Amino acid sequence: MKVFDPKDFGAFLRQRRRDLKYTQSDLAEITGFSVSFISDLENGKATAELGKAMFLANILGLDVSMSVRGE
Repeated sequence: MKVFDPKDFGAFLRQRRRDLKYTQSDLAEITGFSVSFISDLENGKATAELGKAMFLANILGLDVSMSVRGE
């Protein structure tokens, strides 16, 4: 899936979390992040911290990669 903005990223994280049958509270306990941070991220809040967002994606078993368009 291509991610074009924070809303796409958050929606993908939310779906993966649900696929794994985790609640936001489960992830908060695992990561030490607040439920409100996880909710903000899943709802596409643009000011979410990139490092935390990537860490959460990793916890959910997702790879984050970048490539040059058209290649």
